Amino acid sequence: MTTSPSRNPGLDTLRASAIVLVFMYHYAIFVSGTATFGWFSDIGWAGVDLFFVLSGYLIANQLFAGMARGQTLSLPRFYARRAFRTLPVFWLVLAAFVLFPAALGGRTPPPWWRFLTFTQNLGLQPGTAFSHAWSLCVEEQFYLVLPAILAAGAWLARGRVTLTRAHGWMLMAALVALGIAARCVLWRRYGQPADGRGDGYMAWIYYSTLCRFDEFIPGVAVAMLKNFHRPAWDRLMARGGLLSAIGAAAVVVMMTLAYRFYYLGGAGWGFFMTAFGYSLIACAFAVLVMAALSPSARLLRWRIPGAQSLALWSYSTYLSHKPLAYFLARQLEPMGVSGGTRLAIIAVACAAAGGLLYKLVEAPFMALRDRRVPSNFGDAARPAALPAAVDAVSP
Repeated sequence: MTTSPSRNPGLDTLRASAIVLVFMYHYAIFVSGTATFGWFSDIGWAGVDLFFVLSGYLIANQLFAGMARGQTLSLPRFYARRAFRTLPVFWLVLAAFVLFPAALGGRTPPPWWRFLTFTQNLGLQPGTAFSHAWSLCVEEQFYLVLPAILAAGAWLARGRVTLTRAHGWMLMAALVALGIAARCVLWRRYGQPADGRGDGYMAWIYYSTLCRFDEFIPGVAVAMLKNFHRPAWDRLMARGGLLSAIGAAAVVVMMTLAYRFYYLGGAGWGFFMTAFGYSLIACAFAVLVMAALSPSARLLRWRIPGAQSLALWSYSTYLSHKPLAYFLARQLEPMGVSGGTRLAIIAVACAAAGGLLYKLVEAPFMALRDRRVPSNFGDAARPAALPAAVDAVSP
């Protein structure tokens, strides 16, 4: 694949890392049943947290950049662009689950209207068909709310209500505090599962919008710094090496804490990691996002072979990899293939499926979107298509 000069290699690396983490986690749970990738098999779920942070930055940066130029956000245009971007592949994979439920695994799914309305994650029981779409539900809810808040703020400002950047920071701090408070309260009920499985924890904490939405906020904060605090942002960008070191250290620390103290076996889930861990992991990833954006962060400016492709395919790969891995594992089992061979076949197949879906579905609909709805803003001139590096959706 030809490398596009408009893409940010650091963001590509982070997005590719996110989908690899999720694959390792799901492979261990739904295929091998063992820690195939060592401790990454236990903490690969953090790839979703990285996707949340990236989405928070990428979407907020698009919106804030236009607002900083004095443009007027158009909610219909924004939602239309999101629909072109996210719905075609999602509907295709959803149709596959409807047509071939047994082959793709999982227990009876929630009612299909909950997938179509992106409310499937609310009270979701683990193990149901297409359960991994829960994170897409949380993202779609974020895409619905963030621009609506910004549009409401612009409307209030036109009505002579004084709104400052400080109000934005206070709102973000309040939202993070709300997420932490919700997890504190719900942990007392679901943190020590009486059923021995923890279905309540998964349904009302892990999959819950109320308990996970605050992980978008650090990404939004990065976009806020970039667009509305330029002198401070420029000083940070001049220290890319330091940001890389701090971000990497913070991620290692939080991953280690997650490995040791997130799930405590029969004792349930640890209080600290439940209440504060999700937010702290997101903050650690946000520092890496800043480092990826810095021209002086040499390590994250490297173009790692294959990272751009995995980044481009990450959304389609996320939606399709779990059912495909489950299906292939069942087909390979009677053949007696070794564990390493099975892993290689499934990994290549999942990446190839993501690439095909991107090429055949995502890319054509994004091109159509850029022709029909070229901007999120009502008063924008017809621009060229946004670079793929900043116009991306993470699963």
